[in-house]
Amino acid sequence: MKILFLIPYPLKEAPSQRFRFEQYIELLSEKGFNVQFQSFLDSHNWHFFFKSGNFFKKVGALARGFLKRFFILFKISRYSLVFIHREATPIGPPIVEWIISKVFKKKIIYDFDDAIWLTDRQNEGVFLRTMKWRSKVRSICRWSYKVSCGNNYLADYARQFSAQVVHNPTTIDTESLHNPNLFPSTIQKKNIVIGWTGSHSTLKYLVDIETILKKITDRHTNVNILVIADRAPGLSLKELIFIPWSSDNEMIDLLKMDIGIMPLPNDEWSKGKCGFKALQYMAMKIPTVASPVGVNTTIIDQGINGYLCATEEEWIDTLEMLINNAALRREIGEYARKKVVTNYSTRSNSSTFLSLFE
Repeated sequence: MKILFLIPYPLKEAPSQRFRFEQYIELLSEKGFNVQFQSFLDSHNWHFFFKSGNFFKKVGALARGFLKRFFILFKISRYSLVFIHREATPIGPPIVEWIISKVFKKKIIYDFDDAIWLTDRQNEGVFLRTMKWRSKVRSICRWSYKVSCGNNYLADYARQFSAQVVHNPTTIDTESLHNPNLFPSTIQKKNIVIGWTGSHSTLKYLVDIETILKKITDRHTNVNILVIADRAPGLSLKELIFIPWSSDNEMIDLLKMDIGIMPLPNDEWSKGKCGFKALQYMAMKIPTVASPVGVNTTIIDQGINGYLCATEEEWIDTLEMLINNAALRREIGEYARKKVVTNYSTRSNSSTFLSLFE
């Protein structure tokens, strides 16, 4: 069976792709599936597309992406299934999806891991809102053979439009990637490190707790704040360490953390998040402190394998408790990894993922 994956970004670049389906490619091959990919953006375009400036280059990247989608339609008849992650095109109505489903009568597996029918952009202009055409999500759900959703909040939305919805959580490869035993630490640390990792689009959530982090570093001179991202954060913290994200050093950099944090606002967009940061920390035995929003409340068992904090006082008290107790950090970290291995690992979820293609 041949499967075409229509994806937004090049392979091995975007977390949403790496931990939604890329890590299952070998499993699909073992099961006899012939898998082929087409990304809307290529490796060159990807690196500048989400940075400011380069207007004409971005227009050219969009044009090339649309041309690629147009020409792939002439080959659609070769495939048994078409897997679409998020959307076939980043702007405009779902014309490609409609043609695949209604004209070529192909089965679509539609996958998303954010509340992409909404936006987290404040004061978004009418032009951009129109161009994004977010109402396409409900249409693609209706036309799809199966819909794959990263958490129950997303699945509940999709069930309004499709009877074939699968809760397919974002998962972690706890054996060959997020496994601290593969990366023995040789770091001799003097200070305790509170860390955060993510993309430029989520740095704003870290800014929301800047005051908390400043109070912590003012009270505890042995604490550093580590940020691992594709863009430097705009934080005014004297103890800040920034490390550009690198796939080659991703696990080693994570292990520089003693405590991992995942702040989120309590809004509809955040409820669609799939807890990926928390899962990363927990798989690496890093005790996690997160906002009690969305799937975080399912992933984290309060006081057992992590902590959920809603107020400034709760954040400060919890962080200080972990800063002052190394034994507690180790205990929480051990239980955290067990939770991920049991419930959110690629091994534990492989049968669910394969069920999408039955």
